Amino acid sequence: MSETPIVAIVGRPNVGKSALFNRLVGKRMAIVEATPGVTRDRLYGVVEWNDATFTLVDTGGIEVGKVDDVTAQTRAQAQMAIDQAALIIFVVDAKTGVMSQDVDVAELLRPYRDRVLLVANKVESPATAASIYEFCSLGFDVPLAVSSIHGLQSGDLLDAIVTRLPPPAPPPDDDDATVRLAFVGQPNVGKSSLVNALLGQQRAVVAATPGTTRDATDTAIDVDGRRFVIIDTAGIRKHERRGPALEHFGTLRAVAAIGRCDVAVLVIDVMAGATTQDQRIAGLAIEEGKGLILLLNKLDLVENAAFDREQANELIRTAFAFAPYASIMYVSALTKRGVHKIWDAAAAVAGARRTRVPTAKLNLVVRDAFRARPPAPFRGKSMKIYYATQTAVGPPTFVFFVNDPRLLHFSYQRYLENSLREAFPFEGTPVRLVFRPRVQQDTTDADTLIAAGDQRS
Repeated sequence: MSETPIVAIVGRPNVGKSALFNRLVGKRMAIVEATPGVTRDRLYGVVEWNDATFTLVDTGGIEVGKVDDVTAQTRAQAQMAIDQAALIIFVVDAKTGVMSQDVDVAELLRPYRDRVLLVANKVESPATAASIYEFCSLGFDVPLAVSSIHGLQSGDLLDAIVTRLPPPAPPPDDDDATVRLAFVGQPNVGKSSLVNALLGQQRAVVAATPGTTRDATDTAIDVDGRRFVIIDTAGIRKHERRGPALEHFGTLRAVAAIGRCDVAVLVIDVMAGATTQDQRIAGLAIEEGKGLILLLNKLDLVENAAFDREQANELIRTAFAFAPYASIMYVSALTKRGVHKIWDAAAAVAGARRTRVPTAKLNLVVRDAFRARPPAPFRGKSMKIYYATQTAVGPPTFVFFVNDPRLLHFSYQRYLENSLREAFPFEGTPVRLVFRPRVQQDTTDADTLIAAGDQRS
């Protein structure tokens, strides 16, 4: 399980960092679709380009000389992103030329020079294109010229990014048998206490091995003959401190952990309920195709109160309506109530994420769903589904071959996904559906695949 590398966009204010972020994340078809409910004030985006995947992080403008609280918070957030980034996109404004603040940011980035890609934004005329060489005075290579507003050179920038990213680490030999867990969530919800409770209950700790996040330590443990790895990011805890940047820091840490896990365990304070930040973190897990468990901790605080679990479930389902398949659990790290059930739940979700469906059974479900509810016509034409096949696991991914993917309505895609979920054990895992036109030479159809499956059985 290789880590999804982080690419951070940094620079002084008003150079177009957010516009560049939106261009790379929001305007490309190759990017996992934005999840409803988690896009407001978004700072993170998962990008897929030329078979490479990375997490893009937007940061506020860095102002070195100012000392007010807001500026200090922004600087701290940017520094956290820089520390964890595999690549740093240093954005400058080609229209204004080199400013003193650019020099300040360049000095800040000097220790990370081998990880910096200089990008000159707002290059929208031959005159500005000719002026970008003055930025070489900042001490980095010749900047790549782009225009985030008009999308000029966006593809070249993405090519440059994926070329500079480290190669993915090969998966361990026992990758399919190992379940990797990442405990993520807000500060003070009991993540560390839960991990300690889990490790305290099981004494057969196998090893503490260095992870791919800087100075991180992952803990491998055998439970009832099954191997689990709890992903930790202890190495960056030395930067942790109370303050306004802590929420951003926690999410950035979650980005790195989610990229390396099979199952994200989102820990929520049962008293406080779900927050917008929790929704963002859940959205990250979905975008990266990870299993998801919604773990409500501190059950001990409501045991003696008039706690309505059914109502609590309803509130959680409403908050995470974009992930109705996520498992919900209630535990107390303090009393250890329910903690032992996390192992079985995580193993079940990881198993669902690796489920492979026989082609004949898949097409039987798809055919029956299509016959029970054919898609509505669009401009006088209706989508036809010829057949479907599973192309990947982790998460389960299905390709539907149709007459014209443009005729697909999102509500019908949701209907097909629900039909698959009713037929197969996909609890806790996202399922990806891809629609492609069937080539003219391909005469395969669902009935043929179903019949072939019947003959084999």
